[in-house]
Amino acid sequence: MLRKILVPVRGDGLVETVLGHAATLARRHKAHIVVAHCRPQAEDLMPYGMPLPAFARKTMLKQAQELANQQENDLRAELHQLAEKLELHEAQAAPGSDTTVEFVEESGRMADVIKHNGRLADIIVVAKPNRDSNLGTNSLKSALFQTGRPVLMCPPRDTAPQTFCERITVAWNGSLEASRMVALTLDLAAGAQKVSILTGGKGEPHGATAEELVEYYNLRGVAADIHRFEARNPGITLLKKTEEIGAGMLIMGAYGISHERETLFGGNTQAVVDSAQIPVVLAH
Repeated sequence: MLRKILVPVRGDGLVETVLGHAATLARRHKAHIVVAHCRPQAEDLMPYGMPLPAFARKTMLKQAQELANQQENDLRAELHQLAEKLELHEAQAAPGSDTTVEFVEESGRMADVIKHNGRLADIIVVAKPNRDSNLGTNSLKSALFQTGRPVLMCPPRDTAPQTFCERITVAWNGSLEASRMVALTLDLAAGAQKVSILTGGKGEPHGATAEELVEYYNLRGVAADIHRFEARNPGITLLKKTEEIGAGMLIMGAYGISHERETLFGGNTQAVVDSAQIPVVLAH
C-alpha cells in the first residue's frame, strides 16, 4: 500500500508544484505526506574562502541565523496556506486515517535530508530539474540513488492535474531497472484506471517480454494493454506515446547506464528528464 509520501522542499519557488502533485496522489491512495524542509546551516551561508576577524565572523553568523529563521517562517506560512488550499489535514500519520500532511525541518544538505527521510517513504516527490540554472539535479539524483525508492518528478506548473495518476504508461524493455520499477510501483498501477505498457525494439537479451508483464500484472488484479513502437530516440517517443494514449503519467526504470554518462553523452532517461512536460515516476 502507498501510505507515505515524502516531499523535500526549500525556498526555490516550486513548493506549490511538488505539494500539489503529492496531494493528488495522496488523496487517491489515502496516504500521509511528509514535507521535509531543508534548512541551510548558518555556516553554509558564510562567504567561502574569505578570512574574517572573529568579531566579524560572529556578527555574520548571527545574521545568517536570523536569515535562516526568516526563511523558515516564510516557508512554513506558505506551506500552511497551501495545505489549506489543497484541503490537506495537518496531523501526524495514523493507521486508517484519511489524507494528512505534516511538516518537519532538518538542517544540512538537501541530499542528506532526502537520504534520511526517503528510505522509509513509499515514494518521493521532487520537481523536474532545471539544468540551465543548476536547480534540482542533486535532489533527483539523491532520491534515485540514495533511497532505493521510486521518485515522482513533477513538471513546473501552478496547478497539478487532478487526474494525472488515473491513466498511466509503463516503459518496458525487460531490463533490471524496468523490473525494479514494476515491483516498486505496483500500488500506482493498482490505483490507476488504465495501464498501458510501452515497449520498443528487441528488448534486453533473455529479459521478460511485455506479454509476460501483462500476466504479472493480471496476477495482481491489474489489467494492462501493450503498445509497441520503433524509434531512434526511445526516451522522447515514450513521452509522445504517453500523451497520444491520453495517459497522464509515465513510469520507467532510470539510468541503466549511469547518471554521469547519460548526463554527459545523452541517454533515454536523461532525454525524459530534460523534456518531460508530464509527471514521470523513475526508479533505479
